[in-house]
Amino acid sequence: MMFAIGGNQSALNPHGPIARSIVTHTWWLLAISIAVYVVVMAALLIALARRRRESDDLPATTSRLTRNVGVAVVLTVLTLIGIAASSVVAGRGLYSPSGAGAITVDVVGHQWWWDFQYHDVTPSDVFTSPNELHIPVGVPVVIKAMSTDVIHSFWVPNLMGKRDLIPGIVTNTWIQADEPGVYRGQCAEFCGHQHAHMALNVVAEPMDEFLTWIQHQREPAAEPSTDLERRGQQVFLQSPCVTCHAIRGTDAGSHVGPELTHVASRLTLAAGTLPNARGHLAGWIANSQSIKPGNRMPPNPLAPDDLQAVLAYVRSLR
Repeated sequence: MMFAIGGNQSALNPHGPIARSIVTHTWWLLAISIAVYVVVMAALLIALARRRRESDDLPATTSRLTRNVGVAVVLTVLTLIGIAASSVVAGRGLYSPSGAGAITVDVVGHQWWWDFQYHDVTPSDVFTSPNELHIPVGVPVVIKAMSTDVIHSFWVPNLMGKRDLIPGIVTNTWIQADEPGVYRGQCAEFCGHQHAHMALNVVAEPMDEFLTWIQHQREPAAEPSTDLERRGQQVFLQSPCVTCHAIRGTDAGSHVGPELTHVASRLTLAAGTLPNARGHLAGWIANSQSIKPGNRMPPNPLAPDDLQAVLAYVRSLR
């Protein structure tokens, strides 16, 4: 993970209104902390260097020192109140957008992957986008976050602060990107063995491209176009894969694991663990435990020809 200023996943490189509010609060807090530290150290050095004088025991000196301490206490209280107010303003920005949300997306945390569920008034138009959240640029998107197992935390540093996902409770937040791009997110709450490999991508795109993506995601899986792909579909549907995965337009309808209807169009595999390339996909299908130990997908000891056929079929699901 990269947290350096200007990095791919940096809270100090904001690209959205929530992230800007947080980073503004961060810089103010840093500046105030440095100023307080300098003043305190200067006062300490002056006190250490100053020699005691006969006038120190006079009532006038005592009265002056008491006033100075009183002024310092008042300034300290005002500083703390200012920091608290800034924290509240930055924190409240996580809960409700400044404008109406264009769309509401359910964010569901699993060990160890994400499911983004896009709803519609027509039930048949509901679809999911595992580990990859697409949003339109410049439009606030309302997030309803939940967990199916343990506590997770949804965090996209460039766009927003962290929001915890607690089993049995739906928590609300929102997200917005000011410019197109791919922004990396991460689970920010330790959730088990593969917590570090529970990443996600937020793809921010212009509204027309976002609507095109929405329309494509609502379509069923592409039909196999070659003999190898048709064989791969048969192997897939006759293997244990169908007990965990769904492919719309086929008999595979389980939602234990990520949906695969358009899996080949995604940027990564295994919640950001691998690039979505043929070789990585082959290793993941054959034995995901060697790549991400402890995940819920068991090894698939397919014959070499069957594995190549399944690869051809899955790679066609765009």
